[in-house]
Amino acid sequence: MIPMHKLMLAATVAATPLIAATAAQAEGEKYILVSHAPDSDSWWNTVKNAIALAGEQMDVEVEYRNPPTGDLADMARIIEQAAASGPDGIITTLADYDVLSGPIRSAVDSGVDVIIMNSGSPDQARELGALMYVGQPEYDAGLAAGQRAKGDGVESFLCVNHYISSPASSERCQGFADGLGVELGEQMIDSGQDPSEIKNRVQAYLSSNPDTDAVLTLGPTSADPTLQALDETGLAGDIYFGTFDLGAEIVQGIKDGIINWGIDQQPFLQAYLPVVVMTNYHRYGVLPGNNINSGPGFVTADALEMVEKFAGEYR
Repeated sequence: MIPMHKLMLAATVAATPLIAATAAQAEGEKYILVSHAPDSDSWWNTVKNAIALAGEQMDVEVEYRNPPTGDLADMARIIEQAAASGPDGIITTLADYDVLSGPIRSAVDSGVDVIIMNSGSPDQARELGALMYVGQPEYDAGLAAGQRAKGDGVESFLCVNHYISSPASSERCQGFADGLGVELGEQMIDSGQDPSEIKNRVQAYLSSNPDTDAVLTLGPTSADPTLQALDETGLAGDIYFGTFDLGAEIVQGIKDGIINWGIDQQPFLQAYLPVVVMTNYHRYGVLPGNNINSGPGFVTADALEMVEKFAGEYR
C-alpha cells in the first residue's frame, strides 16, 4: 500500500500543471469601456470607480474612453479605434442606436466580444450580437417615475434635459409624460450643460409657466443647478422635484426635503458586472442566461444612510 503522504504529494504534483495552465490562460485580458459621457459629467466617476475595482479583483486591465464633449459621432470613432486595437472585449453604452450600431456590429463581426451597458435595451443588444445587456431601460424608468408622480397628484411638469442630443435622455422625459398621461410637448427643455445657463433656463420656464406642478431632472448635471434655481425663486420644497441618478447635492436635496426622490440605476453595477461577466466568460466559458436590469430603484429620505455614505463614489 502506498503511504498516505506519498499519495498527497502525488496529488499535489499532478494538480500543479492545471493550476499553471489556468493562470496562464487568465493572464493579460484587456477590456475597454466606452461611454457617451462628456468629461464634464461627474456622474460617470462611479463607473470609473467600478471598473477600477473590478479590474483589480479580476486581475484584468480595463480602460475607460469617452468623447470629451459627448459628441456621439466622436464616440462612434472611439468604438472603431477600440475594436481595431484588439482588446479581449468592449463594454459600451448605446446612447443612439442609429449612430452607434454600425461600429458596435463591426466590432462583434471582427471577433471582439461586446456587452452593452447603461443605455440601449436588451433587444438592441441582441440585434447587434452583444453577449448581454446590463442597465436601466430609460423609457421604462421614466414611465415608472411618471406613474409615481401621478399617484402623488402631479399633472404638469418641466423636464430639464441636459443631454438632448442623446435619445436615451429624451426617453426618460417621454416615459415620465406617458406615466402622467399627458403630452410631453414643450414641457421638455434643452438646458445645455453649463450650470449657470441651466439655472437661468429653469427659472425662465417656471416664471413663464407658474402653474407647473413638478420638475424632473436627468442627473447631477441638471439637478444641481435646478436646486439653485428653486432656492433663488423661493420654490425649494414647494414644487414636486424628482430626478434621475444620484450625487452628493441630490442626496442632500432629498435629505432636506427639497427633492422627493432620486432614481438610482446603480451605475456601479452597470460597469462592475460586465467586467466580471466577461472575464469569467473568457476564462471558463460561463455566461448568465438573462440580461441584467440594474434599475430603476427609488431613493427617498427613508433610506439614505448607505446611499449618502457612498453617493458619487459607488452609488
